[in-house]
Amino acid sequence: MDRVNVAALIVAAGRGTRADSGSPVPKQYRELGGRPVLAQVVMAFAAHQRFSAIQVVIHPEDRARYDECCAGLPAPLRPPVHGGAKRQDSVRAGLHALASASPELVLIHDAARALIGREVISRVLAALGTHDGAIAALPVVDTLKRSAADGTVEGTVARDSLWRAQTPQGFRFARILAAHHAALAAGRDDFTDDAGIAEWAGLRVALVDGSERNLKLTDQEDFALAERLIKAPPEACEARTGSGFDVHRFREGDHVWLCGVRIDHDRGLEGHSDADVGLHALTDAILGAIADGDIGQHFPPTDARWAGASSHVFLRDAGRRVGERGGRIVNVDVTVLCEAPRISPHRDAMRRAVADILQIGIDRVSVKATTTERLGFTGRREGIAAMASATVLLPACNRGD
Repeated sequence: MDRVNVAALIVAAGRGTRADSGSPVPKQYRELGGRPVLAQVVMAFAAHQRFSAIQVVIHPEDRARYDECCAGLPAPLRPPVHGGAKRQDSVRAGLHALASASPELVLIHDAARALIGREVISRVLAALGTHDGAIAALPVVDTLKRSAADGTVEGTVARDSLWRAQTPQGFRFARILAAHHAALAAGRDDFTDDAGIAEWAGLRVALVDGSERNLKLTDQEDFALAERLIKAPPEACEARTGSGFDVHRFREGDHVWLCGVRIDHDRGLEGHSDADVGLHALTDAILGAIADGDIGQHFPPTDARWAGASSHVFLRDAGRRVGERGGRIVNVDVTVLCEAPRISPHRDAMRRAVADILQIGIDRVSVKATTTERLGFTGRREGIAAMASATVLLPACNRGD
């Protein structure tokens, strides 16, 4: 996705005290892992580095609690606004407050989901590249029963195609704001989430994988579980490192693709796909880290399907293979070897492109370049080479021993 103005809207106007019977403190201000729940959520979005504005909606009686909770947080916080009687009213108030920031995209998140992870946020953002909206969700795996009036089982509900909605729920800002206005004009105040309003307004909303860890803090048992998740050591994992190397020769042309970015140049690169030497090397590095062959095995150059293909397809597939093994990508590093074109003006765009393809934070992506002091084929400007390394964490049960 191109770099766009993205805002986060955190809904924290509820008065739910069920999480601690008898406590006067709303759950969003209770401590979790040594920090208030709301502060945990704000920092999760601030750490993602894609958000230019974070807007929190609070209850009118909670301003002092909010100020104490969020004072000094290194986050692009806008002044809080007051919510309404229902969640729908609170979201609309937050959207109005964000309008002056002119965001192109907005992610709406419930403050009660304190353990939101970077990867879930990234998946929602990535899906907004091709959809009006996108929500984090989990497929229903339990058998569902419909009850009769007397509390007995009346029937079984097919769980095929059923998902449990979570937040964040992301949208193109102008469209979700218009949908909220239309719902208000129609007297509809019964929607339980923003995706419901979007669907009613005719917007296309994608489902992306959420996380069981992204639980909603409703009662004391939820808080106890969340504390255990925060304090427990991570599942026994082992680090794996892979390396990759690729070369493409120059041919006639007017641009090259490097690390997912199109760069004007007086020549092109020869290859079966788009010849993105950086992404090819990185794909092999990730495949090497999980011992799953190489790019030529999975996408053979003899296969016509990949003629002229964008190399992000190859890299995304490698990332998917890591996820299938229960792993996660910790860091990737690409070094481009060439005399020209210059890489430094495009370095940040390349990092963002790789981060978006792999759905990881940009702070986990390094791209750099060097020359070979005019030695060898790159020094003679006959082509471009790239080296890459990738570190992934895999559950220890996947060691294969």
